[in-house]
Amino acid sequence: MIGIEGQAAPLQSDSPEPLWQQAAKAIMKEIAAGKLVSGSRLPPERDLLTRLSISRVTLRRALQSLVTDGVLVSSHGRGWYIATEAHQEFPQTLESFSETAARLGLAPSSEVLRAEEAPASLDEAEELGIAPGGPVFHLDRVRMLDGVPVAVDQSFFPSIRRLDMSAIDFKTASLFRLLSGAGFDLARAESTIEAQAADKTLARHLGIEQGMPILAMRQLVEDGNGRPVMASTIRYAGDRYRLRTSFSRTGKAGG
Repeated sequence: MIGIEGQAAPLQSDSPEPLWQQAAKAIMKEIAAGKLVSGSRLPPERDLLTRLSISRVTLRRALQSLVTDGVLVSSHGRGWYIATEAHQEFPQTLESFSETAARLGLAPSSEVLRAEEAPASLDEAEELGIAPGGPVFHLDRVRMLDGVPVAVDQSFFPSIRRLDMSAIDFKTASLFRLLSGAGFDLARAESTIEAQAADKTLARHLGIEQGMPILAMRQLVEDGNGRPVMASTIRYAGDRYRLRTSFSRTGKAGG
């Protein structure tokens, strides 16, 4: 076994098993032993190259194979991370990002890209059921779990005059909790999910390569009477989330 944490033993160059597979197995053993924990970052590549005594090409092939297997996730410019369940599953119920993180035992945080009031455009007004030009609050954030960026969330909702939005720290604040505390009923959401390619700006925020696949979810949250409360477009890194759902038949006969 190769010790990622300590002095590396040489790989078996005369083995019929390719070096990249041996390296991948060595990293897997460290994960299984709890030396590399879920959500943590791997040591820098230069350290792995020294400890494993392999070339960069061999190491990259080993790491990429672990990404394909769902063991690692790649964060461009930040390194390689041990995949977590939170990087793979959409919640099946309407819950906030903070609630999802708490359920999975992870630490949520955000980088705030925009937090300001602006007049509603025609499309925004129609979506929220308000008059065009009415005050709308825009909140754009890079959402992170244990420090790993997983999504860019762009949300907007009618401004709440009784709240001082400038006093709220949206790096840690839950928007769902804020709206619920202001008396809004977040009862359900209509969502549309589609695959897209990451543009240059999104790729930079998520730490991925431009053109990599993402999952874009357009969501309209309504209250119990069907009135719009807020709208969001959330773009998830494609290698850190997956959608799982279930279907059932209604008893109708079919061919």
